[in-house]
Amino acid sequence: MRALFTSILLCLALASCGRFDTDQIRACRLAIPALNPTDTVITIEGTGSGPRTDILRIIYRTQAPGEQARRRTIDCIFAGEGTTLQRGALAGLASDGVPMTDASFLLLRRFYLEYKADPPVDPGMSPGADLITVPPGLAYGLQQGLAALPSAAIYALLASAYALIYGLNGRILLTFGEFSALGALAAVVGVALTLSLSVSTPVSGLFIAFAVAIAVSALHGFAMGRFVLRHLDKSNGQQVLIATIGLAIALSEYLRLAQGAELRWLPPVFNEPLPLLRAEQFIVTATPVSLAMAGLGFSAATCLILYLARSSYGRAWRAVSDDARTASLFGVDPGAVHDRALIIACAICGAAGVIVTVIYGGMGFSGGFTLGLKALVAAVLGGIGSVPGACLGGLVIAAFEVLWSATMPLEQRDIAVYSLLAVTLILRPGGFFGDGALTPRQV
Repeated sequence: MRALFTSILLCLALASCGRFDTDQIRACRLAIPALNPTDTVITIEGTGSGPRTDILRIIYRTQAPGEQARRRTIDCIFAGEGTTLQRGALAGLASDGVPMTDASFLLLRRFYLEYKADPPVDPGMSPGADLITVPPGLAYGLQQGLAALPSAAIYALLASAYALIYGLNGRILLTFGEFSALGALAAVVGVALTLSLSVSTPVSGLFIAFAVAIAVSALHGFAMGRFVLRHLDKSNGQQVLIATIGLAIALSEYLRLAQGAELRWLPPVFNEPLPLLRAEQFIVTATPVSLAMAGLGFSAATCLILYLARSSYGRAWRAVSDDARTASLFGVDPGAVHDRALIIACAICGAAGVIVTVIYGGMGFSGGFTLGLKALVAAVLGGIGSVPGACLGGLVIAAFEVLWSATMPLEQRDIAVYSLLAVTLILRPGGFFGDGALTPRQV
């Protein structure tokens, strides 16, 4: 399997030669102001390949005060290819066909691109002069809220998976974070297969990534239910919890053997910032891919809620959650209801893994553990067993994280999230949609 995965990644690397993602184009554009005098007006005219297919060339026009307009070029070369972590790192550049010396490039990268106190201005970004002006505090809050949308969608999906299973049988499965990592890996493989078949449009790649991740996660979820959980039907919740912890460790090791210890990254698509509002020099932006992925995540969670509320399976799910024996007397097969719930839960976890990969570039084989724990906190906040409450809990966790990141030390954010769980269990064990006191489970 390791050899097969390496071959697929090689196809991805070969297929991606000569292609530049928006992060690479933006990194090249950021170097342009340093190559021109201060107060020069820079207008980007075009982007394409340079002398070689692996060199990015940007054509731009400059207008310095009191001088005639000039047409210039910048050529950028990047380190790494395919899915390596350093794929997008700027490794060298040439201005108007003249390569920059190693010493000059080192000074440019270190003191202008990486460690400059004020971030360099991207000449490819719209100045936003015609945008609506809002107060600085409101602009900052809106920017933080837009940044939290993808995380909220991810937490809502994973928390819904916890609620879907716990609401059915009162058991917590600690494998859903690893299923999101499995979906992330499947998304990388799906995109690699897409590129190897020369079906390389970003939309088709995203579609196939979701299809492959959902199918792979659902298949593994079915196998987990049939070969592991089916044998624990008569066991108590602690035994199931311990078994799923062991299964999570095994699944993480399975992913490590399949993809290797290195992170696998996908090239970003549709992530050019769109200016929305402004407050003095601060411009509120959002990327199309973050809005699209957040919309897909919330749509999937909403569809799950409607499916449970209005379908025949939803009625069977509620019947089995109330009393499985009585439901079986009325012709409902509790085993089939459990199997379908597990497949749905694992499928939406795989979809959450795709969102993580598309937004943040990738997820390591062990990246699902922390993600799964935070989603469990969201499910508890919403009243574990309630799918709508789990979605609301995901929104609360995402908002709490972004608020903490904006006002408090970032390295203490995860501790604060887990402390929020402890406070909730003490003050309101039933969550938002449960009882204020610790009472028998109500669905």
